[in-house]
Amino acid sequence: MPRDDCVTLALVPIESANPSRPWPVSSSPWIVTQKWHDLLFMHWRVKPDHLRTQIPKGIELDTFDGSAWVGVVPFRMSGIRVRWTPPIPSASTFPELNVRTYVTKNGKPGVWFFSLDAASALAVAAARHWFHLPYFRAQFSVTMDSDGRIEYRSRRTHRDAPSADLRLSYKPAGEIFHAQPDSLEYFLAERYCLYAFNGHRIFCGEIDHQPWPLQSAEAQIQLNTMAAASAIALPNEKPLLHFSRYQDVKIWGLQEVNRES
Repeated sequence: MPRDDCVTLALVPIESANPSRPWPVSSSPWIVTQKWHDLLFMHWRVKPDHLRTQIPKGIELDTFDGSAWVGVVPFRMSGIRVRWTPPIPSASTFPELNVRTYVTKNGKPGVWFFSLDAASALAVAAARHWFHLPYFRAQFSVTMDSDGRIEYRSRRTHRDAPSADLRLSYKPAGEIFHAQPDSLEYFLAERYCLYAFNGHRIFCGEIDHQPWPLQSAEAQIQLNTMAAASAIALPNEKPLLHFSRYQDVKIWGLQEVNRES
């Protein structure tokens, strides 16, 4: 998977039609595209001090009204491919599950991943190598019943990794809306970069997509040890739930951001 600094073709800068973006889309070529399906945002409010020690020095924890947030996010991906290449059958369609929080670096808000579980061994290996992200192999079962309720099962199988399981069912329960700037929903969903860490080096990867088509959701959680596997204790309360049926995403290569810009 090529990095941005390895691309030498001169391309026309990309224009994004997304008015929710807080900064212009990158003018360099994206390197990966993927489609996300039937995504559930599950968010828990946590005290910032519970997370700060798990964020590398040089990255600041982002908060909303004084609270940090931890997200557990199950979904399915399809159409995954590297630019200028066709999809690889064994690594283009599979379920994924991530545990995340929200951070800033040099005033630029983004996502910090505690873990990402995926059903494709090839995708896990590539993401670990090229994006320095904590990906883990897992087994999944994802089905939808006649009422549109999604049954989602995940069990981490990665060798020498902490065990982590998720079993739940969920469905949308409201009309589609787009998050308004300065709202909690915007803070949680409208993120346009990710941060990664390797040794003493901090990296930023740009992301582009349309504003999230969100819906309120309902869920029955039978088992959730995803955050606990990353030594995060979730509060004993119901999460804030949002559903999104579909999102089309483009991802750029990592750029080192250790130095203040």
